[in-house]
Amino acid sequence: MSVRTAVARALRLSWAVLIALMISEFVTDLPGPGWATTVLPASVVLVLMAATMTLQVRAAAPRGEPRPPVEVDPPVTGRWTALNSPADKVPSHGTHVYGQTYAIDIVAEPETEPETEEGGATARPPFRLLWPVVRRNRDFPAFGAPLLAVADATVVRASDGQRDHLSRNSLPALAYLMLIEANVRSILGAHRIIGNHVILDLGEGTFAVYAHVQRGSLRVKAGDTVRAGQRLGRVGNSGNTTEPHLHFHLMDGPDPDSARGVPFTWRGVGVPVNGETFTVGEQVGEQVGEQVGEQAGEHVEGQAAEA
Repeated sequence: MSVRTAVARALRLSWAVLIALMISEFVTDLPGPGWATTVLPASVVLVLMAATMTLQVRAAAPRGEPRPPVEVDPPVTGRWTALNSPADKVPSHGTHVYGQTYAIDIVAEPETEPETEEGGATARPPFRLLWPVVRRNRDFPAFGAPLLAVADATVVRASDGQRDHLSRNSLPALAYLMLIEANVRSILGAHRIIGNHVILDLGEGTFAVYAHVQRGSLRVKAGDTVRAGQRLGRVGNSGNTTEPHLHFHLMDGPDPDSARGVPFTWRGVGVPVNGETFTVGEQVGEQVGEQVGEQAGEHVEGQAAEA
């Protein structure tokens, strides 16, 4: 076990102890001086939080010159807008932690597409100061959009058991996210930050991360091999998010806790800057994957009819 892992686990344990002591103080009169049941445990938490952050940043910080951008296919089709792009600043999300030095967020921006059973609304709702405080996921056109493999790869991680929470795109909801929810998620670990996710091994020391996947939508599991353009799952709103969107980045290892970011470029798109809207046509791999799925379904139905 590495020192960083040990410190992170000690932090979670110290938080649990502190919360238990605080609750006990309201329920009963704990023996001993007050500083021993509140001040001391809180001090331990603060020290471990600082140590954890320092070790995470040190482990994730780039070393030497960055690698040349790895060209891969776009992970989506349709019309999208880029946010928090590495084309504007690095690290794009203000931190190197979790291998997201060159990460990008994208939100769906359909023009006049009708509402579908799989997706959400026809237009992306704007940020509001006060009301509505939260919105349903289906109000956002990104929710339910297909996620596609960016290259031929092997699945190394696949998790989609976390819930898709309501949006945080109002001032009160955003304050709650930044001041409370994000801190709790960071204590619980990377899997609570990135939410449901899939990580692909693209070969040559490059791994692709798809974060905030829709609960129960993954079609792949660890160990599966996938082809470029194959459908992996759907865009969701799990983890540390303000609204349904895709967070995508490349890194040099399979574990976000220890990996460093790798620059990317999307074939035919490049790296869109913040606020840039781009359109991706349907990929051949997706068409093939859908045809294979339909043929498999027809085969099963035929067997059932014969039985």
